[in-house]
Amino acid sequence: MKVYCLSGDPNQPCLVVKFKNTTIMLDCALGLTSALAFLPVPLVYSARLASLPVWKPKESSVPPEIKAACQELRDCAGEPFVDGISEFSVPETGLLDLAQVDVILLSNYKCMLALPFITEYIAFKGSVFATEPTLQTGRQFMEELVHFTERRPKAKIPNRWKNPELFKYLPQHFRDLIKNSADWRQCYSMQNVKSSLARVQMVNFGEKLNLFGCVELMAVSSGYCIGSCNWVMQSSHEKIVYLSGSSTLTTHPKPMEHSPLRESDVLILTGLTQTPTTDPDSMIGEFCLSAAVTLQNGGSVLVPCNPSGVIYDLFECLSAHLDNSGLGQIPFYFVSPVADSSLAYSNIFAEWLSSSKQNKVYLPEEPFPHAFLTKNGRLKRYSNIQDIGNNDFKTPCVVFTGHPSLRFGDVVHFIELWGRSGLNTIIFTEPDFPYLEAMAPFQPLAMKAVYCPIDTSLSYSQVNKLIADLKPRHLLLAEKYTHAIGQRSDLAISVEALTLTYRRGQVVKIPVKRQFEQIEIDKKVIIEHPFHLDITEATIYKQLRCKEIQISCC
Repeated sequence: MKVYCLSGDPNQPCLVVKFKNTTIMLDCALGLTSALAFLPVPLVYSARLASLPVWKPKESSVPPEIKAACQELRDCAGEPFVDGISEFSVPETGLLDLAQVDVILLSNYKCMLALPFITEYIAFKGSVFATEPTLQTGRQFMEELVHFTERRPKAKIPNRWKNPELFKYLPQHFRDLIKNSADWRQCYSMQNVKSSLARVQMVNFGEKLNLFGCVELMAVSSGYCIGSCNWVMQSSHEKIVYLSGSSTLTTHPKPMEHSPLRESDVLILTGLTQTPTTDPDSMIGEFCLSAAVTLQNGGSVLVPCNPSGVIYDLFECLSAHLDNSGLGQIPFYFVSPVADSSLAYSNIFAEWLSSSKQNKVYLPEEPFPHAFLTKNGRLKRYSNIQDIGNNDFKTPCVVFTGHPSLRFGDVVHFIELWGRSGLNTIIFTEPDFPYLEAMAPFQPLAMKAVYCPIDTSLSYSQVNKLIADLKPRHLLLAEKYTHAIGQRSDLAISVEALTLTYRRGQVVKIPVKRQFEQIEIDKKVIIEHPFHLDITEATIYKQLRCKEIQISCC
């Protein structure tokens, strides 16, 4: 058994497993943090961004080709940024022939954004499986991303800044950010999204899929988000478990299932918390408190967010907190090209929700409070900022909009609009982007910034206990998970199972030895070539050496 690692970030995973003569891809996430290397794309002309000077190296004498490459970089507060449309980190394509992949298994909507690069850009002929909520929510994420990146296309596509000779002149942190930029790609098209998602076949939790009669596949709830799952791959005598983004917390998705994950030969681990020193409950409390204080002082709150997921919990918790604080009249604005579909789908996926949310459906009530907020006019949704009329927009207010990277989307306009006032606050809740790096091209800003990353993924202590309960024989995980964070030994994976690690571009061979194999023999073969059960060799087209033979004749 071999595992190919095609991603350098375990929270944006893409792995390929070769097992029982099958080739299985586990997730195909898109690396979005690469967008931080680029200048923001404003909705309207920005004199400030347009007047930024060309970034220059500290060295007084540089070769002409380096000077030419620097023409594509802009200097903002001493930091270089690429003046172009954002590009994204796609899974490694040179490690193996991806056209030979038999099946792609998707665990949640955050881990499927690179799917069009696999299905539409190469000769992929395999199958793709995901739950219905994963498919529909992933569609929303892709459509929003395409909409944002195509809104204001650039006349020229810069590429000289990718010259490796330029890297040694760049600041270390920027050099680390763009070190794999040769493999970055601009976003796919809306047609790519439609064609790619048309290939996806929907599965239910617990439904068993047969792959060429060799491997049985099954999705089980991971508790991370609506429709998120872990995957169990099982042959007659071996069992592999893929543990992707999972959560044991009680939120709106169906709880995580443990039983099908136990006693595996190999447990592949990805998607642990990106904020191991914070607690999601305390972060939500801090988010609500910071928002309330800003609103009480007459300022407005900007929340850069994704169009699905934690945003449903933010609507629920913040509205209740503001009601208790005497701020029940404060309006919420949800601005996204997929705002309507996001709110609609969240209320029709009842069977994928926790029991408490499901019970509301049978009362009957809406499972999420945002349905009530929409009906009474407190939560208003718009596809883009141009759709908001002057009479519809009132301040102080709370605006939820994308993109969390602050490089494209309506959030760029709101920062330009509100950034000069110290009364306003921008609150970061998405853990995928370092907030200081996200804000860098907008500096100096007068508006306050609050970092409340809400990550419900498994913590290190939770996953150590979980692995002890699941008892895998082998554990395969990202190399970074074995190193303690900040000299804290509790922030690392430490288990009794035989542990192997992976990193981008690496092929890991798992020492799983097949002791038994199940075969089917036609009864005609037995009649023509009789043999006794106590023999250790039998000629069936070739020499077969085995320890145990079980014969079933029909």
